[in-house]
Amino acid sequence: MRTDTAIVTMLVASFAACSPTTEEAAPAFGAGENVSPFAIGSLQAASLRDAAFAPANDNMTLAINVTKADVDALLTAAGLATDVLQLSVQPLIVRTPDRVLLFDTGNGPSGMLSSSMATAGVEPAEVTDIFISHSHGDHVGGLVDADGALAFPNADIHISVNEWAAMQANAQLASLVTAISPRVVAFEPGADRVPGTVKAVDIQGHTPGHSGFLITSGEASLLYIGDTMHHSVISVQRPDWTIAFDGDAPLAQESRKAVLASAAGSGQRVYSVHFPFPGLGKFENRGGTFVWVAE
Repeated sequence: MRTDTAIVTMLVASFAACSPTTEEAAPAFGAGENVSPFAIGSLQAASLRDAAFAPANDNMTLAINVTKADVDALLTAAGLATDVLQLSVQPLIVRTPDRVLLFDTGNGPSGMLSSSMATAGVEPAEVTDIFISHSHGDHVGGLVDADGALAFPNADIHISVNEWAAMQANAQLASLVTAISPRVVAFEPGADRVPGTVKAVDIQGHTPGHSGFLITSGEASLLYIGDTMHHSVISVQRPDWTIAFDGDAPLAQESRKAVLASAAGSGQRVYSVHFPFPGLGKFENRGGTFVWVAE
């Protein structure tokens, strides 16, 4: 198992390896209640609301290795309700001068990604590349439509080799795997995906091939953390508290702490698919406790 120090070193190296480039400005996205545009250097980006869900605060989903009293105290101190845990699902879209990049695809037909994309002014056929952090349903469900056909017919689907192998071995995903196979581009952990613009970041523990993505434009960058963290208070302030969906909980805890330390130390801008919409902000170390500071 990697140590925290080793993972931090790996992440810092991943961030540094994506060298700045100079780009012409890309067209901006439309805005609305469920679409929040922003810029990454000369790139245009937007948070796309897909869903929200509220699991009970009963130590069955988050913080399964502590008591409800522990969680209640933390949530109360943050001014949050203690009955349920509010989580979002918001894929990220980025436009370069010649590509439209989508990071994860939400729940699929039960979500509202299609509506949010329409508000943003993007047709599904315009998406050129999809970057999958991992194969849980709220990240890959939108790869196909209600009929099981490709929802983004012209997009290459980038998935790490380990995650793709796990998907192929999962009988519950057989129809999805069949539909997307012709478009899948499997990559090695930490690989450059769009040179100078998108680099995979190997963030281990959640699933066999879980990846984050570092998106770079000139001196600006954004780290998409996938499911490294789920709740903007619990996951950040108590990274050792386990979530039920982590495949290797000790390794996922190490990865959370490493991402927090690296991103807070460098001032790295971060995008979290499950934090409160639009999921954009930074981590800060305040007296030894990390906190999420939303933009």
